[in-house]
Amino acid sequence: MAKNLLQDMVRVKTPSRPMRDTKPFSRVDRETVSSNLKPAKKTSKYRIYFVALISIIFLLFALSFLFSGAKVVLVPKVEEISINNNLTATKDSNTKDLSFDLVVISGEEKKVIQATEEKDVATKGEGAVILYNSFNTSSAVFSAGTKLEGSNGKIYKTIKKITIPGMTKSGKPGTVEVDIIALEAGEEYNSKLIDFKIVSLKGTSKYTKIYGRSKTDITGGFKGKFPFISSLDEATAINELKATMESKLLKKVTDQIPDGFILFKDAVFLDINDKNISVTPNKDSTVSVNVKGTLYGFLFDEKKLTNKIAESNIENYSNEEIYIPSIKDFRFSLVDKENISFADVKNISFNLSGTSKVIWVVDKVKFISGILGKKKKDFNQILLQYPSIGSAELVIRPFWKASFPEKSKSIEIIVNYPK
Repeated sequence: MAKNLLQDMVRVKTPSRPMRDTKPFSRVDRETVSSNLKPAKKTSKYRIYFVALISIIFLLFALSFLFSGAKVVLVPKVEEISINNNLTATKDSNTKDLSFDLVVISGEEKKVIQATEEKDVATKGEGAVILYNSFNTSSAVFSAGTKLEGSNGKIYKTIKKITIPGMTKSGKPGTVEVDIIALEAGEEYNSKLIDFKIVSLKGTSKYTKIYGRSKTDITGGFKGKFPFISSLDEATAINELKATMESKLLKKVTDQIPDGFILFKDAVFLDINDKNISVTPNKDSTVSVNVKGTLYGFLFDEKKLTNKIAESNIENYSNEEIYIPSIKDFRFSLVDKENISFADVKNISFNLSGTSKVIWVVDKVKFISGILGKKKKDFNQILLQYPSIGSAELVIRPFWKASFPEKSKSIEIIVNYPK
């Protein structure tokens, strides 16, 4: 009979060890364990969220102070005016009243025209002479047509009656300037600068004591065939030369106007008299037309003139700083222009008319100093202290701040001046 191997196997007992209670958890036990573990995880997660939120709030709070400040956009006060003012001005830039400076600039234009025909012409040379009186302290009087003998041997005549003042007590000769004309026509009377004696004084003690010297050359003497242009061609040429001269001189004057001054386009006058126009024949059958002139302009201090206009046209104006952007476009009209001697004018009366805006100038520095540290709620009341401001917009950062910054560098001021 086969041996059963299993029967020979003996169970060996090992030392006993405490056995875990392998009893399954009851439902109550599981819920108890679960309730002890889960809140620990949630609490940890909420703490992280809370710390992050606090950090973000702190960061935003810090950044808000880092970028804190105020921005004010100002619109200045603007008023429309229409003026028609009669004003006066004095040639004295140091006076407190309205004044003007006189701009003086001279020019010359020349044009050569082909002659259309020839004529027999005889013209006398003319020039200017200074007469001297070193005889005594009494004046010497001579009638028009007094003959003067030039050092070139030619005789000339004074055009008007003349009076030569006597010597001064210090012995300085009295002087007077006179215009002369050659006794006869012809080129031989034309001359460079020469000396003169008065023919009627010859043989007297005054002959060497009362004398003359040229101030200008003697020119214009001619006798013979004269190239001729029609009166229409001459007038056309003269008008063209005047227009060209005025344009060139006006540009020169305009380029030289200093900042802060105004030259109205109607306050410029070109002075050309008959003596400054010459029509001279040339040997090549052409005629030279020459025009000389002087441009006078009345220059005004813009600030003084602006204040004068404001005083007459703005109610309750109290010398605030303003400007008139279209002031140069006002129409200027000089009163009694025909009777004014531009070379020695001292006072003028004129009319100024037109329409424009008047814009007040905002003092940004003063305004900033006036709002430093002030309450935001007082802003509208503060604006009333600045009549130059028409309206304003305010932004303060961060939005919850109730007052302006204490430092001016934290305040940005923008002034939107009208164009």
